[in-house]
Amino acid sequence: MNKKILAVDDSVTMRRMISFTLIKEGYDMVEAANGEDAIKKLYSETIDLLITDLNMPEMNGLELLKTIRANPKHKFMPVIMLTTESDRDSVLEGKASGVTGWILKPFSPEKLIGTVKKVLR
Repeated sequence: MNKKILAVDDSVTMRRMISFTLIKEGYDMVEAANGEDAIKKLYSETIDLLITDLNMPEMNGLELLKTIRANPKHKFMPVIMLTTESDRDSVLEGKASGVTGWILKPFSPEKLIGTVKKVLR
């Protein structure tokens, strides 16, 4: 059975790029436009990995991460932050909140695929 990945980004173009890249590698993809949308999808589907942007309206990536980590069902789900943010404070806050990986935009398909394969091992 294929692993299912939830891509969360307020940019439709970015979600499509992530999905297109990972579908070609055999993953099943679900997309969400923001953190609140992602929470709904996490409870209606079985998700193996979450890839989220940091800066989004409604609920940002760190708020989403803290929300899902508070739920025992998703406490250990791997989460990759895919963002333009590289400042030390954001990265440290992400790590403290339980981010599994951090990828900077713009991303290369090879980097995304490599990171996904590593965290889903």
